[in-house]
Amino acid sequence: MHAGDDSASLDRATKDFLAARPQLFGIAYRVLGSAAEAEDVLQETWLRWQHTDRTGVREPKAFLTTVTARLAINVAQSARVRREAYVGPWLPEPVDTTHDPQMGAERAEALEMAVLLLLEKLNPVERAAYVLREAFDYPYGQVADILETSEANTRQLVSRARRHLAAERRKQVSPADHRRLLESFLAAAQTGDLAVLENVLAADVVSYADGGGVRGASRIPVVGRTHVSKYLAAFAPRFWPPAGTRWVEANGRPAVLVSVGDDPVALLSVDASTEGIDRIMWVMNPDKLAPYVASLSV
Repeated sequence: MHAGDDSASLDRATKDFLAARPQLFGIAYRVLGSAAEAEDVLQETWLRWQHTDRTGVREPKAFLTTVTARLAINVAQSARVRREAYVGPWLPEPVDTTHDPQMGAERAEALEMAVLLLLEKLNPVERAAYVLREAFDYPYGQVADILETSEANTRQLVSRARRHLAAERRKQVSPADHRRLLESFLAAAQTGDLAVLENVLAADVVSYADGGGVRGASRIPVVGRTHVSKYLAAFAPRFWPPAGTRWVEANGRPAVLVSVGDDPVALLSVDASTEGIDRIMWVMNPDKLAPYVASLSV
C-alpha cells in the first residue's frame, strides 16, 4: 500500500469496490462460466485496487471494470487448457439468481446455462466484448478501451458472438412454457415414459452430464431424440427411486435439484424452443453443486 494511504482513503476504496462488486462478479462469471473462478478474479482485482495510486483514478467503477474484465480474459485463456483435460462434458457452474435476477447487469443477457455453454466456444476476448456490450450495456468505445482494441474491431467481436449464438440456438419459449416442458420432462424421465419423452424432446436434442469424472455420468453427450429417450429410460430405474426433487432457480431459469437423502446429486436444467427441449444439462460435479446448494440456504 502507498505511503500516506490513511484509513479514510482505504474506507473510500472499500466502499467503491463494494458498490461495484455485484457488477464485477457478473462480468467475471459470464466470461468464465465459473463462480469460483470469478471470485478469484475479484480477489485479485481488490488486491490491485488496494495497491493502486487511487488519487489519479477519476472513475473507480470504470477502473475496476477494466481490471476485472482483463483478469477474467487471462483466466479464461488458461482455463481453456484445463477444460481440454476435463473428464466428460463441461457445463457452467450454476448460480442462484433469486436475489439478483440479472446478476449485477443492466440486462439478464448471457446468464442462462445454455448461453454460457455456447459462449465457451468463443475466444475469451469475443466473450468479454459480448458480455460488456449485451449484458452491461457499455458503449462500444468503452468496451474498446477495456479490451485495448479499436471500436471497429469491438463491433466485429460483438457481432461475431451474436451470430454464433443465433446459429447455435433457436428462439426460446416463454418462461411458462419452459417450466411446463421441464415439468413434463421430469415426470417422464422419472417413470422412463418413452412416448412422453419423445414428445417433449427436439429431434436434435443433446443431453450433457457434467460429472467431472467423479460420478457415474455419461462421459460423452447423448445426441438425438431416440438416443436420449432410450438413455433416460434405461437410467430411470437406478437413478430416480432413491432420489427426492426440489424446484429451484438457476441462472434465471427454473431448475430441479435432485438429492439422495441430504446429498445433492444433480442439478437438472433445460434449454427449450418451439421445437421442444433442445439441451438437457445435468450438473453432477460435486465441486459445482456444493457452492450452488450452499447459496440456496442463505
